[in-house]
Amino acid sequence: MKTLVIGLGNPILGDDGVGWRVVEEVARVTAGRPEVETDCVSLGGLSLMERLTDSERVILVDAIYTGQKPVGTVSQFLLSDLPDLTAGHSASAHDTSLRNALNVGRSMGIRLPKDSQIHVVAIEAQNVVDFSERLSPPVEAAVSEAVERVLQLIRYSQGE
Repeated sequence: MKTLVIGLGNPILGDDGVGWRVVEEVARVTAGRPEVETDCVSLGGLSLMERLTDSERVILVDAIYTGQKPVGTVSQFLLSDLPDLTAGHSASAHDTSLRNALNVGRSMGIRLPKDSQIHVVAIEAQNVVDFSERLSPPVEAAVSEAVERVLQLIRYSQGE
């Protein structure tokens, strides 16, 4: 099964760039493996749903702020495990949440991965709005663990 690994965020907004950093390392490690595709994007909602079109399995890597775990904590879960806080109302008049976009896309017959095939590897962050190309020390220290989590998910999907 082909796996699409997407780093989300913005690499010039401090810890928000951690998804890109992790996926750049995953791309280096998996170079030459046609069953693994990597990409780094600053997309959400409908645009991200379009990027997932025709994918069987997806791993999203992103910064997350819950305020409930120490900065630098790496978590792993299915996208469907996250609450869809924008389900009834969008943060923008022109977009929607990824979960809602996936539901709309599927209702239109767009070939999208099943909920059970969309994994998230998230790194707890706090500084995601200040202009900086550097990660905070705790988030930087979490990069290697996040890379390993992604590689484990890839190996699981390949039956290794």
